[in-house]
Amino acid sequence: MRTALKIALISALPALVSGCYIVPVGPEAMAKLNTLLEQAQNPPAAQGATQPAKPAPEPKAAAAAPAIAIPAGPTTLYARLYPANDIATESGMVSGTVTSMMNGKGRFQVTYRGETLTGEATRVSGEDRKGVASAWGPNGSFMSCEYQMASLVRGAGTCHFSDGARYQVHVGN
Repeated sequence: MRTALKIALISALPALVSGCYIVPVGPEAMAKLNTLLEQAQNPPAAQGATQPAKPAPEPKAAAAAPAIAIPAGPTTLYARLYPANDIATESGMVSGTVTSMMNGKGRFQVTYRGETLTGEATRVSGEDRKGVASAWGPNGSFMSCEYQMASLVRGAGTCHFSDGARYQVHVGN
């Protein structure tokens, strides 16, 4: 009986310690993946086969980046705020969320020094990527941020709190 238990535990060990990782992929990597998929779906003819020679394809211009799918509804993004001055260093890193409505507006929430600050994020008029965010807490704390989005779901900027703390903010999953 003990031997069977040992075998079962040893057999289950790889499953218990294995993991799954999500790796972000940029446009260059997507172009390479698309090329590999095309090659896998249309393998070259086997050597020695007698098929008519095909003219060499004309060189393609730079591969276009795949289209970005815009989510149909609100999307929650994580915001990480890293200290940028001595006052902020006292509290360390702060995290929060931005629920993007995918229309240039979003709801912003962060917990700072035990107080939950809530507010909104809005894109600046006439600017596709720049925005401002403001939040307020019931005990009177407030913050304001300026940011720039690199994509629909990733951006960076700076935040200033009412106690003088300054942070670098990174938005995105």
